[in-house]
Amino acid sequence: MTTTDPIPPVTTDRLPLSPLLALSTAVFITTLTETLPAGLLTPMSAGFGVSDSAMGQTITIYAVGTVLTAVPLSTVTAHWRRKRLLLAAMVGFLAANTLTALAPSYALSMTGRFLAGVAAGVAWALLAGYARRLAPPHLAGRAIAVAMTGIPLALSLGVPLGTFIGQVLSWRAAFGLMSVLTVLVIVWIIASLADFPGVSRGPSSEARRPSMLAAASVPGVAAVLAVTLVFVLAHTINYTYIATYLDNAGMADSTDLALLVFGLACLVSIWFVGRRVDRSLRQLTTGSVALVAGAAVVFAVADSPVAIYAAAAIWGLGWGGVPTLLQTAGARAGSRHSTVAAEGAQAMLVTLWNAAMAIGGSAGGIILSVGGVVALPAATALLSLPALLVVVMARGHAFPDAVAVSASPADETRSTAPLG
Repeated sequence: MTTTDPIPPVTTDRLPLSPLLALSTAVFITTLTETLPAGLLTPMSAGFGVSDSAMGQTITIYAVGTVLTAVPLSTVTAHWRRKRLLLAAMVGFLAANTLTALAPSYALSMTGRFLAGVAAGVAWALLAGYARRLAPPHLAGRAIAVAMTGIPLALSLGVPLGTFIGQVLSWRAAFGLMSVLTVLVIVWIIASLADFPGVSRGPSSEARRPSMLAAASVPGVAAVLAVTLVFVLAHTINYTYIATYLDNAGMADSTDLALLVFGLACLVSIWFVGRRVDRSLRQLTTGSVALVAGAAVVFAVADSPVAIYAAAAIWGLGWGGVPTLLQTAGARAGSRHSTVAAEGAQAMLVTLWNAAMAIGGSAGGIILSVGGVVALPAATALLSLPALLVVVMARGHAFPDAVAVSASPADETRSTAPLG
């Protein structure tokens, strides 16, 4: 049996910005790898000689890679030191995006996307917990919000810039530049991030690893997971084929601008959510679901570029803070029981998030083929309704009216608990 070295508890009242920004940049790469094909769908499909629906499956196969491997890899690597595991995930993104950039065929590009999804499964199960562990307990939600700023930055800057590069140079150049950025992030992580141990090897190790069934039985966790599955599915159906929607609206040359409007609104959303998530989780989640549903309705009836840009802004205001809200809700609900339950809830959330992406990419392709582009936002609006209903009803444990900010069991055991 080997043991892990003790870690002193966080005593400062300040957030460690450089390490959190390194995590945020890792989140940026993870998110951009996931979403960039949405902005490059048309040139990629033309380059490989396949339909938009077929090219949309690059997002589906990415999600499949995460769904199939997130939980098994979390178990296998539970004893790994956290910094080593994060670096392994970043190396995985480097390899996957380089393969995608150089792929001579559609099949090989799908292989690269699957490998990227595997890397994402490792990263997403790790990042939020890493951010929480770096911060004092009363700033845990804000630490997650800082780390998650990589999501709206990827949507507001990365995807529009990648789309522009794809139009001016080539879609391959956009993926190649992501590989260059990944190298820089790897160096940053090595230089600035504190390291933490994983689970110690020994007879009790298995009991301390994330338990999916135990987490699901904790009051509130199932509701958070249900909202995650349905709401991410609703979002993905529309987002995967947004370039196709804009092309149908006569705005093919404005895809980068529409995504920029969406992303800038996401930045506003995550700033707003980050300042209030520790005390207004329920209200913020309700508002986010309602805004996304409203934006989808506007998309479905829009008859002008102005209306479409307005819908993109409303959509971003609703979606930007969602990762922070759902991860915070899952972590809180699970941690009321134990650290292991909190980690199990996080692993399940990551798995269901990516399952929703996989289903959304495929379902969106079917909806596009059968009902046309207008059916995509209509489906998003309809699917948002049950998610909103669950948030409204789950006020006891999953999305309470108010939460006292204090150290949770997970925080109290931060010196020994694994993060994945």
